[in-house]
Amino acid sequence: MVSVRVGPRRRTRSILIKAQDGVPPTREEAYHLMEVEGPDFWALIDAASSIRDRYKGRVVTYSRKVFIPLTNLCRDSCGYCTFVRRPGQLGAHTMGEDEVLAVAKAGRLLGCKEALFSLGDKPELKYLSYRRWLQDKGFGSTLAYLRHMCALVFERTGLLPHANPGVMTEEDIAALRPYNASMGLMLENISYRLLRPGMPHHRCPDKVPRLRLATIEAAGRQQVAFTTGILIGIGETAQERVDSLLAIGEVHRRYGHIQEVIVQNFRAKPDIPMWNHPEPSLEEMLKTLAVARLLLQDMNIQAPPNLAPRDYRLYLHAGINDWGGISPLTQDFINPEAPWPQLRELREVCAQEGFQLRERLAIYPEYIRKPEFVSQNLWPRIKELVDESGLVKPEAEGPY
Repeated sequence: MVSVRVGPRRRTRSILIKAQDGVPPTREEAYHLMEVEGPDFWALIDAASSIRDRYKGRVVTYSRKVFIPLTNLCRDSCGYCTFVRRPGQLGAHTMGEDEVLAVAKAGRLLGCKEALFSLGDKPELKYLSYRRWLQDKGFGSTLAYLRHMCALVFERTGLLPHANPGVMTEEDIAALRPYNASMGLMLENISYRLLRPGMPHHRCPDKVPRLRLATIEAAGRQQVAFTTGILIGIGETAQERVDSLLAIGEVHRRYGHIQEVIVQNFRAKPDIPMWNHPEPSLEEMLKTLAVARLLLQDMNIQAPPNLAPRDYRLYLHAGINDWGGISPLTQDFINPEAPWPQLRELREVCAQEGFQLRERLAIYPEYIRKPEFVSQNLWPRIKELVDESGLVKPEAEGPY
């Protein structure tokens, strides 16, 4: 007997046809797509891949970076975080100038172009000892120290900084802008339910959704190429994932500055409060990526390959066009148990799936072409590194 593959249901087919014609699903239609199974699921994946091909072609990008965890002190205590430490706790550390420069210089020798600064959110507001340490160094805040380090790294090594320091005001963003090619803040989720006792954002003042959205909007007013995204599997519902993606899309429609949207899967770790919380399934991840592509259409969508080492090739067929930052030197300090794939492996996987891997800078080509988004301090270095496509020149790429 010859088996015949059954097609998607009429409602699903109608939504997917509209999306492929450039009409994103409504909120209710996206809710429906997050629940599809069987033939409807595979039709969703096919539609997302088709939309990605239309807008992005078969080129998938990454940024060669060093990961600089400037300080792992933070005033928040998220249930899924293994990065944060308290003063005096084993592993608590704030990097000094020499340490930061040593990492940046080593990365430059390996062909890195980006210096990703990741750090805790406003620890000086919680810890007096750290506040005094900053003051002794001549800085009134962590963000002032970060700005100094961004300038130092760029001026001494030529790496392009990308700061990811948490919630910021418009003034904070303006101060960081001259020495940052781009900046970022994960929205994570807009659900206030996640702030309740027993939930992952309880007693985390910087995870209030309106404050995170305000930071993303402030970056738009400052014309900063910005990275944001959602974290899935932390207790949110499928509908709340959709709501969060829609919120990101709405801010981007107003300001046009969100250069990439990350869909990141929660990973359980033995030293976090959520150590026994179930991780999202591969199907959930693929479904969320595909719905993100349908909702966001021509925006850049990224998923980290190191958080799904056996399955990340499938992300290419769910609509992504970027792998994010990959480091040949430093670990992923947010997910230290998950090593980066070797760049040679990543290139081979992309080729096997029918894609070409290209290196980009911390600022995407679309924003390099818009002078208002490029800091004049950084422009000569950016121009030196890219070809006419806005991607890194093949001769400027580092070793594989």
